[in-house]
Amino acid sequence: MAEEVKSESEKKKEDWMNSKWRPMMGWSYMLTCICDFVVFPVLWSVLQALTHGNVSSQWQPITLQGAGLFHLAMGAVLGIAAYGRTQEKLGGANNGGISLPSSGSPTPSLSSAGPAPVANSWGSQPLAGGSQFGSTPSTSTSFSGGSGFGAPATAEVITGYSGKPAPVMPPFPER
Repeated sequence: MAEEVKSESEKKKEDWMNSKWRPMMGWSYMLTCICDFVVFPVLWSVLQALTHGNVSSQWQPITLQGAGLFHLAMGAVLGIAAYGRTQEKLGGANNGGISLPSSGSPTPSLSSAGPAPVANSWGSQPLAGGSQFGSTPSTSTSFSGGSGFGAPATAEVITGYSGKPAPVMPPFPER
């Protein structure tokens, strides 16, 4: 088949709806909300005042009929559209002629050496030879050596997904 050659203006005309449908959805939703919650209630009251001399009933917003399904649907459409456009921008699609910076420099990496020994809050002794943060000291800091006040913590340190220490969950009475 022969390839069809299109000029720049034809490509722009064809692309207009593809590039403007997201803002148009937002504009139409904004216009609908302004009309339904601001303009129509005022016009409804003015119309009643001019025809009957008094305002006897209030405006019932049309978009809230049916449990506000219109607002839920528009929220979903606009949210998914915004998420999709974010993914397109991250992928480099149609950034309005602006190109995202390329990473010409190497990415910094963490060294494989372990952490340096860290002193405890008194500054007198390192924690367990520089092992994980929150681990128990290698020597006892209590005066009596028992398990009372001042004894080293015996709780196991739980690490999260990122390797940071996480708090230990207390036992629940339901268990």
